[in-house]
Amino acid sequence: MIKEAINRIIELSDPKEIKINGESYSNQILHRVANCLPVETLDLNSLKGVIDYIKSNISKEFQQDEIMLQIVTPTQVKLISTLNDDLKRDVYVNAVAPLSEFRYGRKYPSEEFVINMQSNFTDYEGNNDKAIILKFAGTVKNGSVTEYGDDGVSQKATVKVGVASLADAEVPSPCHLYPYRTFVEVPQPGSDFIFRLFDNGNAGVECSLFEADGGAWRLEAKENILNYLNKELLQIGLNIPIVM
Repeated sequence: MIKEAINRIIELSDPKEIKINGESYSNQILHRVANCLPVETLDLNSLKGVIDYIKSNISKEFQQDEIMLQIVTPTQVKLISTLNDDLKRDVYVNAVAPLSEFRYGRKYPSEEFVINMQSNFTDYEGNNDKAIILKFAGTVKNGSVTEYGDDGVSQKATVKVGVASLADAEVPSPCHLYPYRTFVEVPQPGSDFIFRLFDNGNAGVECSLFEADGGAWRLEAKENILNYLNKELLQIGLNIPIVM
């Protein structure tokens, strides 16, 4: 009780600078008063929304030389200010792409795998790897895979097609696919994946995809966003710096 009262008296007293061994200290905890009020960030989910916001607010809330665009990740873009009087940047817009998640490396039951591939991967002209995998995963049934091999270039499974007859089904390995991994306004970067098939007997047939490009797609995705933003800004006559 006495300690609390003493601390309260110290808080109410004027702050003083104390010199100890040539160093300056304060007898109270000081809090810096900001010169600039923080900006309320607008959350969006598309690149088009970012461009529309800039078009609507240029010369109203900010000037062209007072803002810049930051490509944070393949799924996040920010509209930020230049340094203010507090040497901080205001975030006017935070755009995050709304993507569903495909869990690479997870074993999916064949039917669930097909549904997830249909909804999370786009088609690309001249590439039919997605169609091959979908056809393969959609036809294998529990107990239908009798032999399975992988030579590093393609995977081959011997699948029952009748009571006694067998047929070989082959899938490229690695396969080149185009998942939805960035904003829908830009081309989706493709990359290599390893497809694996697992026959767990009574548990059923399961399928899985493993990433095999070391994450190089992220740079391509950010480059695609950069090209889109530059093109859209050029059409409205703005030259706003873009960093990534």
